[in-house]
Amino acid sequence: MELNTLLYLGISLAIAYVIKRIVDKLHIPSVTGYVIIGIIIGKSIIGFLNSRVITEFSVVSDLALAIIAFSIGVELNKTTLSKLGSSIVVIAFGEGFAAFLFVSAVFYALEPDKLYRALIFGSIASATAPAATVYVIQQYKAKGPLTSTILGVVGIDDAISLTIYVFASLFAQSILLKTHLSVVKIIITPIYKIALSVIIGAVLGFAYIVLFKKVRFHDDLLLGIGATILIGMGLSDFLKLSELLTVMTLGSVLVNSDQMLANRSKKAIETFSPIILPLFFMYAGARLDVTLITKIGILGLIYTIARFSGKVAGASLGAIISKAPSVVKKYIGFSLLPQVGVAVALSLAVQKQFGTGAFGKEGVELANIAINILLFTTVITETIGPFLTKTTLTKAQEINMRD
Repeated sequence: MELNTLLYLGISLAIAYVIKRIVDKLHIPSVTGYVIIGIIIGKSIIGFLNSRVITEFSVVSDLALAIIAFSIGVELNKTTLSKLGSSIVVIAFGEGFAAFLFVSAVFYALEPDKLYRALIFGSIASATAPAATVYVIQQYKAKGPLTSTILGVVGIDDAISLTIYVFASLFAQSILLKTHLSVVKIIITPIYKIALSVIIGAVLGFAYIVLFKKVRFHDDLLLGIGATILIGMGLSDFLKLSELLTVMTLGSVLVNSDQMLANRSKKAIETFSPIILPLFFMYAGARLDVTLITKIGILGLIYTIARFSGKVAGASLGAIISKAPSVVKKYIGFSLLPQVGVAVALSLAVQKQFGTGAFGKEGVELANIAINILLFTTVITETIGPFLTKTTLTKAQEINMRD
């Protein structure tokens, strides 16, 4: 007998509460506990959160990503960027492109006749999910140069990975269709998508400031910022743009134009964080099918190792080139492993683009392998990633262990 929606939500939150109490006593990042319990009660083991339930509650993921994107945006203030601005950009480009190159090169070496597959896997590998990383930072109230750099890097990483993916997917489509790429498609399309996402976010940010600058009541502010963020998400989805980049730009414009309003708005949005974010990570874990391990096997492990190597090497090189603080040079690469969210979204985009049959048997095969590898490797990155982030922040002495 299927439970109703309210029962599923209520039981899920009750489970999240119990898990949080357990992981707090074990000094484990909460997000790790949520993902693991999600796997256990998900479709591949117990089956409490089955595919129908996960699909029905997909709006939870949208709301969580909106909260995360806004939280990142309001952290990108002028003071932080002036101190670490150049290093953040260089590190973000370094880790993104290095992960792309490492994974693409490895997959091309394995199958030289399938360059399109290497390009797609490399582009997905470039993404670093902000959700798990930001959640760990918020949980332990971490502050310092490493924390600021991590937030900055994951903040603009979405734009970089989106750009890489758009270019890679165009090349992959051309290879599969045996057609020639036009200069317009190669250059204009990704620039257009990114620029329009930023413009929409900026316009919404300034509009919000004009309308709510003098609003003092918490509830009114929550309604205002909630409406503005959801409008940004909705417009971006409708126009096939980057939802995360739009909302992140909104937060960045807000904090750099009116820091007091930004802080109050962030506190209002965070009212929902303790409910939405645990559900997001649990449902992300519930999507994973542990039986896929036997289907993917060594391929998933190769992807994970190549991606992690690229992230560490690229971020570390970027930190050295930009002359970032020593603590950043030492630890930044090990703080960028999580990939759930943006990378999974990109794999779903691959499935939507290539899995329809329009690109033949190879396209369908590419779509199936992409989603399977991402689901498999997410188990690894979302359990190990938060531990690494917490460890690096602890070693950098930026974590508040008293809370």
